[in-house]
This record gives sequence, structure tokens and C-alpha cells, in this order.
Amino acid sequence: MRTDFDPAVLPRNEFYRLLTAVVVPRPIAWVSTIGPDGVANLAPHSFFTIASVAPPVVQFTSVGRKDSLRNIEATGEFVVNLAPEGMFEQINDSAVDFPHGTSEFEAAGITAEPSLRVEPPRVAASPVALECEVYSTLGIGDSTIVFGRVVHAAVAQNVLVDGHPEITRLRPLSRLGKNEWGTLGEVREMGRIRYADWQGPAGGR
Repeated sequence: MRTDFDPAVLPRNEFYRLLTAVVVPRPIAWVSTIGPDGVANLAPHSFFTIASVAPPVVQFTSVGRKDSLRNIEATGEFVVNLAPEGMFEQINDSAVDFPHGTSEFEAAGITAEPSLRVEPPRVAASPVALECEVYSTLGIGDSTIVFGRVVHAAVAQNVLVDGHPEITRLRPLSRLGKNEWGTLGEVREMGRIRYADWQGPAGGR
């Protein structure tokens, strides 16, 4: 037995809460931007994924018109910083609805460092920074999808094993439903099966 939810009937916020409770876990794009006034902005966005490999493009969704989106539209640049478990409180602090013109770096005591290819700063303590130039944007309803071409990736050496990022060292946070956040938890490995090696469903073996 299932319970049915009709988005045409439910209020917008109720269906939003349903969607964010079932589309889980969601990686967090901790997006840093800089406004035309030179003020650096930092905010977490949990509608985030990879859009393309060649060219390398990532995407995040701004629900409503927030400072991140306004700055990106004005400057064409942003940085996606990985949201690590060790910065949990600071990431949450950067989501406060500070007045326009407030730098979350300063308000939340987050140290910034210069980027290599773009103007917005990186989060110094984040192990990964993807420096992006706007590829395109797409408005859908009350939201805007921002596509950013990755022009540089900076990864801390202490999270690399044989030159590749190691998940247990990255320790990324994720967003769940309500006010819930997810940590790494158990990591399982399973290789993709080639058709030539297929022996039937795993449950029937």
C-alpha cells in the first residue's frame, strides 16, 4: 500500500519537503562568489551534480534569487567548494539569511584563499575547489539552474591516494530531508559487470 501525493494539490512548500526527503542523499555545492561591489559570498546549495564530462561542467540549482545567483549573473564566475564533515557548523552558518552585502566568510569566520583562474575566493580549509566559469543558466519555475565549466580543480594533497581523491579522507557531508544531514557512513565497493561476464541476477546466484 502507498500514500499518494499530488503536486497539483499540495502547497508548494509541502511538496518541496517531500522531494527533499526522498531525493537523498544530495551532495552539497558550497558555492563562493564575489559581487560587483567586491564582497565575497558563500552559501551551500544541495541541488548539485555533474552535467557534462567533456567539457567538464557541473550544475547547481538556486531556489529563488539568492546572492550566489545574482553575483554569478554579474561576474560569470564561481567556485564549488567541497563541504567536508569537519566544517559542519561553518557550512550551516553560511546558510544564514544575512542581509545583502554581508560576507559569509567574515560573518562565519571562514578563511578564504585566492583562486587560480577565477576572481571568487576558495574556502581555504575545504579539500576540493572547482573553479568555474558560467557555461549557461536555465530558469525553471521559481528556480535557476547554473551550469559552470570547470576551468581549474584544486585538491588538497592530504586527501589524495596514488593521485586520486580518497572518499574516506574527503569526508563529504550530504543533505537529507528536514534539518537532517548525512555523513559518509559505510562505503561498499562493487565493480560494474560486463555483459560477457553476466551470470544472471545477483539474488539468484
